[in-house]
Amino acid sequence: MLEIRNLFVTYRDEPAVRDLSLTLGEGEILTLVGPTGCGKTTTLRAVAGLEHPSAGEIRIGDLRIDKDRFVPPEKRRTGLVFQDFALFPHMTVEQNVAFRLKDREPVDHWLRLLGLEGHRHAMPDTLSGGQKQRVALARSLAHGPALVLLDEPLSNLDASLKASLRWEIRDALKAAGVPAIWVTHDQAEALSVGDRMGVMQGGRLEQIGPPEDCFREPASRFVAQFLGEAAFLPGEHADGFVQTALGRYPAHGGERLGRQVDVLVRPDDLSVGPVEPGNGEIEWGQYEGETRLYGVRLREGPMLRVRVNHETHLQRGDPVEMRIAAGHPLALFAPEGR
Repeated sequence: MLEIRNLFVTYRDEPAVRDLSLTLGEGEILTLVGPTGCGKTTTLRAVAGLEHPSAGEIRIGDLRIDKDRFVPPEKRRTGLVFQDFALFPHMTVEQNVAFRLKDREPVDHWLRLLGLEGHRHAMPDTLSGGQKQRVALARSLAHGPALVLLDEPLSNLDASLKASLRWEIRDALKAAGVPAIWVTHDQAEALSVGDRMGVMQGGRLEQIGPPEDCFREPASRFVAQFLGEAAFLPGEHADGFVQTALGRYPAHGGERLGRQVDVLVRPDDLSVGPVEPGNGEIEWGQYEGETRLYGVRLREGPMLRVRVNHETHLQRGDPVEMRIAAGHPLALFAPEGR
């Protein structure tokens, strides 16, 4: 449905997207995530026809686009959903969704499916942010696009709405069977809604794959640190295991690295409990509601963060025993500077 080959997009002689290649299957949702200025929105705009490729090729179905063969946005059968909703303020919800449509059946279908039937005759300025985004999505899907492009669709909404609306949007895309690229800066959003995710930095695609693979087996330190809270514990690798200050554990990917490695550990990979004398002590603690986050200074090693149930109460200076509790092999990296 979509194939991008070696795409470059240049602004003022500076590449904003560099040698990017990916494919998108039928009905697949791909989330693109990365820091501000990494090229994810530029990639989306190039697919939509709002930016011209400097090099490379974009294929949407039978359409082929490159720097010498430009296809205007209206010819690409792509539906666009923006963070600012882009609704016509002088039109009702129904008129927005039906804009330039002769067939009313898809209009009624998506108004009903997205819970907008009761707002059919409402004006956009009377709607909540979540309702406006549903209207924008209904308008996009009612036109039968070959591809839907979503640019930060939840960034203008309250935090309380984001978790539920992300699933409503995902369910609607799946019901339509239409592939989609969903650009976001929110790691939790990207991990939860994408069938696959791509992580970008400096205009390049650092890693693409199932969200769980990107999180558990990051291709670089950047991906590891961008997707959640990451710390690196020195260790020695041999025979599929790594020896650390916290003990010996299974690990993968160390064969190419040599004996000295850094082990990726996240707060949820660790456990901690009060033990005298223990292998570390509490340096600080933060209450998070359902959980508590503690900083533990190891007696032999760095400070690590561990997340525990909110009922676990530890004080600064308490001796503790920290262990790796992950049920999966640990990811390994070459020590920095090597």
